[in-house]
Amino acid sequence: MATVDFAVGIGGENGQGIASTGDILARIFARRGLNLNAYNAYQSIIRGGHTFLTIRAGDGPVRSIGDKVDVLIPLNQDSVDRHLRLMKAGSRVLYDGDKLKPGAPAAGVQLCPMPMKELTKGNKLAANTAALGATLQMLGIESEPLEAVIGRQFKKKGDTVVAENVGIARAGYDYAAQNFKPFPFKAPRLPRPQAVITGNQATAMGGVAAGVKFYAAYPMSPSTGVLMWMAAHARQLGIMVRQVEDEIGVMNMVIGAGHTGCRAMCATSGGGFALMSEAVGMAGMIETPVVCVDVQRAGPATGVPTKTEQGDLWQVLGAGQGDYPRLIVAPSNQLDLFRSIPELFNLCDKYQCPGLVLADLLISEGTASVDPADLNFDVKIDRGELILTNGNGGAENPFSGYNDNAYLRYKNTESGISPRAVPGVPGHIHVAATDEHDEDGTLISDEFTNPAKRRMMVEKRARKMQNAAADIAPPKLVGPENAAVTLVGWGSTEGVIREAVEKLAGEEGVVANQLHIKWIVPFHAGEVTRILSRSKKVIIVENNYTGQFARYLRSETGFAAHGHIRKYDGEPFMPHHIVNAVREQLAGKREISIPAHEVIV
Repeated sequence: MATVDFAVGIGGENGQGIASTGDILARIFARRGLNLNAYNAYQSIIRGGHTFLTIRAGDGPVRSIGDKVDVLIPLNQDSVDRHLRLMKAGSRVLYDGDKLKPGAPAAGVQLCPMPMKELTKGNKLAANTAALGATLQMLGIESEPLEAVIGRQFKKKGDTVVAENVGIARAGYDYAAQNFKPFPFKAPRLPRPQAVITGNQATAMGGVAAGVKFYAAYPMSPSTGVLMWMAAHARQLGIMVRQVEDEIGVMNMVIGAGHTGCRAMCATSGGGFALMSEAVGMAGMIETPVVCVDVQRAGPATGVPTKTEQGDLWQVLGAGQGDYPRLIVAPSNQLDLFRSIPELFNLCDKYQCPGLVLADLLISEGTASVDPADLNFDVKIDRGELILTNGNGGAENPFSGYNDNAYLRYKNTESGISPRAVPGVPGHIHVAATDEHDEDGTLISDEFTNPAKRRMMVEKRARKMQNAAADIAPPKLVGPENAAVTLVGWGSTEGVIREAVEKLAGEEGVVANQLHIKWIVPFHAGEVTRILSRSKKVIIVENNYTGQFARYLRSETGFAAHGHIRKYDGEPFMPHHIVNAVREQLAGKREISIPAHEVIV
C-alpha cells in the first residue's frame, strides 16, 4: 500500500503547453522512483477545446488516475469553472491571479493566486512553467530536478530559451515558498529511478523485442504514436516502416511481408480495422502469421476520435467472413502491452494465423512508469514449423526428412499445422491464394468444388486452435474465494478494478475479488466457468454500452452475470465509479449501473 499518493491536474486549451508540462512532471516523478499513471483528456480540434491532464504518483502501485486531484493548475477560466467544484479539502489550486477569477471553493481547498505576469516577465506561454515550480515546492521536491528536466525539454530551442524557462520555474518555486502552505507530506525519493512510457511506445518496443522487421500503418488516432516511434527508430533498428495510402493497403502489405517469413505488424483504430477485415481473413486462409493492433476509441464511424472505449470486441471476433482461426489478446497496461506483442508473435508463428491486439486510448496514449529492468528485449523467439532452407543449407529444418518433391504447404496434419516454407526455398513451390484450396494450394472451385476437400481444409484450419489454450496462462481469481462480489473485467480495466476492490474493503467493508480476462481467443471457458460458478455475485465492468464481453462470456460458457457496470461517455472508469455501483447493486437498486463522469458541460 502506498504511504504517499497524490495527483496533479492541468487544465486549459490545446496549444497551452499542457502535454509538455505533463511530460516534465512525469519525468521528475519517475526520476525520484515514484510510480505514476497519467491520462490526457483532450479534444479532436487541433487548437482550442478543453484539455485536462491528470498525473497521479505515489510510492506504491498506481493503477489508475484515481479519484482525486491534489493540485489543480487551471490555465484558463474554463478550466477553473469546470474543475474547481470537484476539488476536495486539503487540495491546492494554483492559478494566474491577474486573469482568472475562481468562485468559492469547498471548505479546506487552498486557493493559491500567482502574479504570473510578474513571475514570467510577460511571457504569456510560461504560466505553466511558473506553476510547475510552485507545485514542486509544495510537494517538497527540490528545484534542481525541474531545472534539469527543463534543460532537456527545451534543449533544441537553444540556451536562451532554456535559461528563460529555468528562471521562470525558479521564480514560481520561490513565490510558493514565501506565500503558500505546503502539503503535510513530502514526495518521497525511492532508490530506483523509473522509466516513463506510453502504451503506443510500449507496443512499438514490444514489436522490436519480437523481431519485427516490417511495420506499416495509416495514421489514425489513437494508434499513430506506434507509427511515430517506429519511424523515428527505423534506421537505427533495421526496420522497414511504411506509411501507406489507406488501411486496406496497410494490411495487404503486412500480409505480403509476413508471407515471405518476415515478422510484420500494423496498428490502427476501429474504423481502420473495419477496412482491414477482409484482408485479415486472407491471412487466415493462406495461414500467414501477422499481428494487428486495434487501439479502440469511441465509435461508431468517426465517433469521438480522442476518447476511449472498449467497443470493438465483437468487430475483431467477427473480422473477415467465414470461419478461420485467429488469436485475440487484450493487454491490461503499458508493460503488459510490451510483453504481449512477442508472446503473440510466437503463437501466431506456431499456429500460422493472424493475431489481433485489443488496446484502447486509455493505455495506448496513457503514460505509466515502469522499472527499466522489466523492458526485456532478449525474449525467446519461436518461429514455429518454418522451413528456411531445402534441408541442405545448414539451417535447421523441422521437416528435414520431408520429401521436397511433394511439398504440401497446407498438408492435412493431425495438429492442423502444416510445414511453412519461405518463398524461394528450392523444392518448395506452392500457391497462396485467397480461394479455398487443396493441400498444395490448388484452387478447388474453378471446375468442381469438391465438398470433401472443402470440409477437410476448414477442419484442418480449425484443428490448429484445439491446443492453443494450453500455450497461454489461464486467468486467475485475485482475492479471497468466498468474497461477496466478483468483479470481472478485460483489457485496460484491470487496474481500476483492482483499486475498487481495495476501496470496497477499506471504505465499505465489502469483501470483493477480481477475475480479469486478458486472452479473448483462445478463451479458457472451463476455468472461467469453474471460478464464476462458485462466486456469490458476479458483476462485469466494461467500457461499452451493450456489454460486449458479458455477451461473449455467455456465448462461450452459458454463464450470465448478475450485474453490470458500463461506461461509454468517452472517459475512463475511476475507482469510485465502480465502488458506488457495487454498493447500489448489493442494495438491490439496479442490475446495470452507468456511472456519470463528473464534468460541467
